[in-house]
Amino acid sequence: MKRSAGYYLKRYLFLALGLAVMAFGVAFSIKAALGTSPISSLPYVVSLFTPLSVGTATILMHCVFILLQICILRKKFQPVQLMQLPVALVFGYLTDFGIWAIEGLPCQGYWMQWIFCVIGIVLVAVGVSCEVTANVVVLAGEGVVLAVCRVCPIQFGTMKVIFDVSLVALACALSFLFLGRLEGVREGTIAAALFVGILSRQLNKPLGKLGEKILN
Repeated sequence: MKRSAGYYLKRYLFLALGLAVMAFGVAFSIKAALGTSPISSLPYVVSLFTPLSVGTATILMHCVFILLQICILRKKFQPVQLMQLPVALVFGYLTDFGIWAIEGLPCQGYWMQWIFCVIGIVLVAVGVSCEVTANVVVLAGEGVVLAVCRVCPIQFGTMKVIFDVSLVALACALSFLFLGRLEGVREGTIAAALFVGILSRQLNKPLGKLGEKILN
């Protein structure tokens, strides 16, 4: 069924809202200094030993993910998935903005770090749920997971765990190699890995009902 321009405009605007919420979630997790979410651990570590900001490193990482999808899927790669590139640009710049916006917030003491960490987890979960509700394009990281699942007999959930663990392992390796210490991966990373998915699935139903009212 052919959709109107207004239909897609509303959905991309809703996606942009989700990206903004998710970006602030990443910013809060970085501010908490208890470890970022698995998908953000690699660009965060890269930003520590290069001149790149977290947002710029995120954009470059997503570009690599898009190239991986093209290599994996080849002729099966759908050109519409190139929309992941502008989405990556928006998400990267919003992440840098979020980090700048909350830079002055006080975060002293372990309990305050956990408050910021929980805020980050909740915001990332809300952003992911908005992305699912918008249903127009996925972020490049999820795109890689879906691409692998299309060519290999492996379930999405299993591949997502393998993908996240691989990113965290690479972040740890680069951290020790270039910084001589572990950065970006701590107890907050484990909490994010455990609870972002659970929270986003719980939010999918109410946000889905909202989407039916305002996005169709």
